[in-house]
Amino acid sequence: MTAPLAATAEINLHIPALLPEHYCADVHERLVLYKRLANCASREALDALQEELIDRFGLLPAPAQALLETHRLRLEIQPYGIRKLDAGPEAISIQFVPNPPIDPMKLIKLIQTRREYKLAGQDRIRLDKASANLDERLALLRGFLKEIA
Repeated sequence: MTAPLAATAEINLHIPALLPEHYCADVHERLVLYKRLANCASREALDALQEELIDRFGLLPAPAQALLETHRLRLEIQPYGIRKLDAGPEAISIQFVPNPPIDPMKLIKLIQTRREYKLAGQDRIRLDKASANLDERLALLRGFLKEIA
């Protein structure tokens, strides 16, 4: 069963995340692939779809890699009650649902012990650390998830 659209986290990595026209020329096929991506409920399903894309269209261009990583991230953040992720080149903003299923003491300890983490409202944390590209942003986000796990 897939989650309703309202329950899906909003993720902005500030880089293009799409299947480019030069990669998959048929607009209908791209729409079908976007729908299949949105319906992937596990990392294994995403990995299988990635393999299929590579088999059918060749190596993934950077925007397609970013699209798949966005969907992987969506699955990874689900258990933490993260509603919105905004990961730009200067900072990362993480917004939680009301009463997220995480230990609030872990967040408090993180804010108290790590200078780059700041409370940015009652449901938000801001990570003030520059990240020049997708890999750096993903590493910062996954590091944060490990801290609060």
